[in-house]
Amino acid sequence: MLLSREQILEAKDLKTEDVPVPEWAPEGAENPNDYEVRLRTLIGEERDRFERFMAEGQAGGKKKQNLENFRARMITMCAVDDQGKPLFTTGDIKALGMKSSVALSRVFNKCQEMNGFTEADVEELTEDFDEGQDEPSTSG
Repeated sequence: MLLSREQILEAKDLKTEDVPVPEWAPEGAENPNDYEVRLRTLIGEERDRFERFMAEGQAGGKKKQNLENFRARMITMCAVDDQGKPLFTTGDIKALGMKSSVALSRVFNKCQEMNGFTEADVEELTEDFDEGQDEPSTSG
């Protein structure tokens, strides 16, 4: 059955999932594994913004890989409160990037999974980048 324009635009297609983050539980919490962060899938515009951030253009048409705080950046885009409102702003990216790499990786991996980022997507975002002129040439 073909979907109509109205059905597509009215579809409630944003999903949420709660991820345990015991590292972020309050100090002395009796059950740290009970503390979770809620994540939601990105909208298309957000995913495009994230991908644009990952591959910034340079003069001369070259791409430059931008991996600075990319885990924290994605988490700020996915983490929401119980009302579905963003927990973080872009101003929080640096501070979030200073948190435990174990916790960030766990939450980031779930964001990646929920949003359909495959290994091929990651490779595409990181291929054909200008590695810079500082590296020695291996050609002879």
